[in-house]
Amino acid sequence: MELIHLAIIEDDPVVRESLESFLGIHPSIQLKHISTSVEDFIKKIKTTRHPKVDILILDIGLPGMSGLEGIRPIKKILPDTDIVMLTTYEEDDKIFKALCAGAVSYLTKRTSLAKIQEAIFTIHRGGSSMSPSIARKVVEYFSPKEKKEAQLTARQKQIVKGIVDGLSYKMIADKYMISLDTVRDHIKKIYKTLEIHSKGELIRKSMDGEI
Repeated sequence: MELIHLAIIEDDPVVRESLESFLGIHPSIQLKHISTSVEDFIKKIKTTRHPKVDILILDIGLPGMSGLEGIRPIKKILPDTDIVMLTTYEEDDKIFKALCAGAVSYLTKRTSLAKIQEAIFTIHRGGSSMSPSIARKVVEYFSPKEKKEAQLTARQKQIVKGIVDGLSYKMIADKYMISLDTVRDHIKKIYKTLEIHSKGELIRKSMDGEI
């Protein structure tokens, strides 16, 4: 099997030493650089002649520049390096910022060392690897969203149309022969169903064809 040149940026000594001890003994993995910060790693790479890093394991919560901030400058000097995020963070914004910046995989620190090793070989073969909880978030994010229109009643759709047409609540009440309080009650329910908070958002969603 082709030798995989691996680097690690991790400031937690327990995690770092565990990765180093477990991954470093595999005959197909060569540990090239071990750093505790993005800045230290970049400095080492810039002072290394013909640096070669196939895969970089990168933490997010680091001293100085965060792992998220470090992806782009690292990719700038090592464009062919596959970056694997290994972190405790599972927030949607961090996951997608990392992937959009150039990371190819996102693993949580609950991932076993054996699974991390397996992920390294998968990535080196051109694949990607995600912790199950992360993979689910990614799938949900890219899954087609159902239109909320189906969840609105016929009356609520009439009220939405009235608002888009520029009618006041009083004019809508008069048009459909219902009370002003009933209109206001429907509006509250519409906002809750569509997960919005203003008339402007309602009009925008309608104009965009989202309802």
